Amino acid sequence: MVSFEEIEAMLDEIAEGFPGELYKELNGGILLLPEEKLSDVSRKRDLYTMGEYHSGGSMGRYIIIYYGSFMQVYGHLEKKALKKKLEHTLKHEFTHHLESLAGERDLEIEDAVYIENYLRRTRRRDGRTERKTP
Repeated sequence: MVSFEEIEAMLDEIAEGFPGELYKELNGGILLLPEEKLSDVSRKRDLYTMGEYHSGGSMGRYIIIYYGSFMQVYGHLEKKALKKKLEHTLKHEFTHHLESLAGERDLEIEDAVYIENYLRRTRRRDGRTERKTP
């Protein structure tokens, strides 16, 4: 398993490679937290939150990456592959940041569609039928 410190170093390296303009108004920076975070809609502990973007509030704008979630989902990967997953997640959260600054919500909508598809798949697996009301 890759240690918290190794992930932290990878995250620092990835973040340093991003253009400085991406950090505009990201006054809370990028935080790596040790815990895992299950999605609020997770069924059977199978949907983890890898990262989150937060805006507003007393802490300002910041990105959280969850080390524990990465280990649960990608802990079996080689370091190089794990780093790619980490980079993908950080780019995703930066996209939320940039869209927030621009007043856009495209990725937020895309994430909501992903969650809806997940819920639809898990309902089918559980043997529940879906009903759509007109």
